[in-house]
Amino acid sequence: MPTESDKIELSEHELREIAGYAADCARRALSIFEQSLPADTRPRDAIDAAQAFAAGGKRTGALRQSGWAAYRAAQEAASPAAVEAARAASHAAGAAFLHPLANAHQVKHILGAAAHAARAEELTSGEGQPATAGTLEWARHHAPTAVTAVLGRLPAAPSGGGRVGEFIRDLDAALRA
Repeated sequence: MPTESDKIELSEHELREIAGYAADCARRALSIFEQSLPADTRPRDAIDAAQAFAAGGKRTGALRQSGWAAYRAAQEAASPAAVEAARAASHAAGAAFLHPLANAHQVKHILGAAAHAARAEELTSGEGQPATAGTLEWARHHAPTAVTAVLGRLPAAPSGGGRVGEFIRDLDAALRA
């Protein structure tokens, strides 16, 4: 297992696959945000920017800014589910900027969009309802090879992070199995 200070190999192709996967995961919760704030396009813009990068676009400052804009949308959202949906979009755009470091924090960048989307889904369906039947299960079955390959070069997901952190660790363990 790599140590926290090790650098890992990370190709542009892998970054594109990871960003596309994150965008697909975040898109699953986008309607939750849009029902709450239909005129706010920042989360949709971040997901679209991540998808454009995944499809061959450039990794630009505008892509990074779209992720920060979605993060700000999360801070302004009124409902907890909308907050989580916007955070998923922010993570989707941020996935394009994964660092080539063997650091457990990088696992959050890979799986954060899926975990936040699952939390948004869970909050919408009610605290007692399991989210694993929706987005997390989908994310487990639709992870491209690059996701599992890069996770294999990283330490396991870190502890903490509440329910979203739990989702990240569960998905990380499932994808490594």
